[in-house]
Amino acid sequence: MKTTQPITVLFADDHAIVRQGLCALLLADGGFRIVAEARDGREAVSLALALRPDVIVMDIAMPVLNGLEATRQILATNPAARVVVLSAHDDDEYIQRMLTAGVVGFLEKQSSAEVLTKAIRTVAKGHTFYSPSISRRLASIASLARNHKGPTKSDPQRLTSREYEVLQLVAEGSANKQVAATLRISIKTVEKHRQHLMDKLGIHDTAGLTRHAIATGVIESAVLLTIIGEDPPVIASNG
Repeated sequence: MKTTQPITVLFADDHAIVRQGLCALLLADGGFRIVAEARDGREAVSLALALRPDVIVMDIAMPVLNGLEATRQILATNPAARVVVLSAHDDDEYIQRMLTAGVVGFLEKQSSAEVLTKAIRTVAKGHTFYSPSISRRLASIASLARNHKGPTKSDPQRLTSREYEVLQLVAEGSANKQVAATLRISIKTVEKHRQHLMDKLGIHDTAGLTRHAIATGVIESAVLLTIIGEDPPVIASNG
């Protein structure tokens, strides 16, 4: 008799209670194995590339590195990775940016357990999955794009992935020395990236960078509060 292997899953969310709840939900189902949990995007990238889970369930708004940039970095190294967004952010801009980054699924956090497990199983088989409300939004977005008059405008000032990382860390209150330590680069390199992103954005102070980061969804305003009580990433045992 053929035994079906459980689907391996990595959860990335900065709220421990959310991760624990999602893990309990999938473990109760019996068809999944949680290989790791990540509390921010940087840990998600590291764990995803080291463990190569079947499916990565990714939040968008996380400290240190948000879900959008984490997804871009994961897929740049491993294009076969299957990323499903599970987020409280579901406006059209977030949906478009995550789809452009290469996610294969998008669910709201208020989705039911049945929808989540169906989504993970569906994308693990190589398909895409969007919750009913997201599917309706995608149809609306596509309709607007078809009816749009004139050429699509490209953004010549597009920040690089590294510049987005520096922007997020600076907006979260990290000094250049802290940014350098987090990214494992020199302070001089941090200063160079910081100057480049300021020139591209036409912003020349930290307060302006912070406002821009909040307005464009790089960070949430709540992230500016001191982060306390976080637990370290957990590598699940096979037992």
